[in-house]
Amino acid sequence: MRILLADDHELVRETIAAFLEKEDGFVVVQSNDLPEVEKALMAHDPFDLVLLDYEMPGMNGLSGLQKIMDAVRPRPVALISGSASKAVAEEALEMGAAGFLPKTVAAKSLVNAIRFMAMGEKYAPIDFMTQEEEEVEHPLKELLTPRELQVLSCLTRGLANKEIAREIDLQEVTIKLHVKTLCRKLDAKNRTHAAMIAKEAGLF
Repeated sequence: MRILLADDHELVRETIAAFLEKEDGFVVVQSNDLPEVEKALMAHDPFDLVLLDYEMPGMNGLSGLQKIMDAVRPRPVALISGSASKAVAEEALEMGAAGFLPKTVAAKSLVNAIRFMAMGEKYAPIDFMTQEEEEVEHPLKELLTPRELQVLSCLTRGLANKEIAREIDLQEVTIKLHVKTLCRKLDAKNRTHAAMIAKEAGLF
């Protein structure tokens, strides 16, 4: 069974390859980014499975997966990742990927999953696919009160104090105090800087 394994983390890639090559009949070709994958596809006989790391250089999210699936169809292509979410895994499967493997998967399960996908079956670990997505609180939210967040949201939209006061039904002088507090808490030079900090942090 011929596997093309692509991951830019050398230790992870070589560990997985070592596990696979201990099994009878496995031949593993390694690549560390998408351009190398494309070269390997041209240089070698067809692979029974292509396994791509979601975060490696050249992938550009799921567009790299689509590119390789188009290149090797109907042979299977699967994703492996240490950080991709359940939503990414679901989208990859909907696109036609052979499966999704978290890097936390046990070695024996990994080998079995690869055999399974190479035979044309779909694979994704049930515990990963059924887990609830945790809502991660943004660290900046812990610094600010709900009212300050409301004012900051208005700042990111470029509203003046008078407009903010009208929108959230407060006195203009109160808005000025909130803006002053926001700048202090965010270590911002002025209201524009505070809005930039919020936007760059992906708060809104």
